[in-house]
Amino acid sequence: MLSGNPTLRYKVFMKTVTTAAVELALIAPAALFMTSLVTREITPLPVAAHVAQQIVLWYAGRMWTLWGLLLALPFAALITGCFALRRTWNQAGAQRDRAGRLFAAIAANLETLVVAAATLAAGVILAIVVLHMAAN
Repeated sequence: MLSGNPTLRYKVFMKTVTTAAVELALIAPAALFMTSLVTREITPLPVAAHVAQQIVLWYAGRMWTLWGLLLALPFAALITGCFALRRTWNQAGAQRDRAGRLFAAIAANLETLVVAAATLAAGVILAIVVLHMAAN
C-alpha cells in the first residue's frame, strides 16, 4: 500500500516516531516514580536509595502528582497508543502479513514497537496506581 509512494511512507514513519516520542514523554514521570519505589528498596547503594526516597517523598507530598503525573499522563499515553496502533495496523496490510516473520517485523517496524511498549507500560502504571488507590 505505501511501498509505491516514498513521501507517504516518510509521513507515516514520522507520525509514528512522533507518537512514540510523545508517549515516552507522557509516561516518563510515572516511570521515574515507579523506578524510585523499586530502587529505594533493593539498592545496596545508600546514595541511590536516598535519591530514590527523595523522589518518592516529593511525589507523596503533592496531591496533584497522583492525579496528573501518575494517572492522567499515563492514561493519555494509553489512549494515544491504542489509537496509533490501530491506525498503523489498519493502514499497513503488508505489516499484517509480516507479523508472522517476527525478526523482520521488528527491524522494519521498530517505532511501532516503541509505541506498543509505551502503551503497555502506561496500562501497567495505571493498573498499579489504581490498585494502590483502591487498597487505601
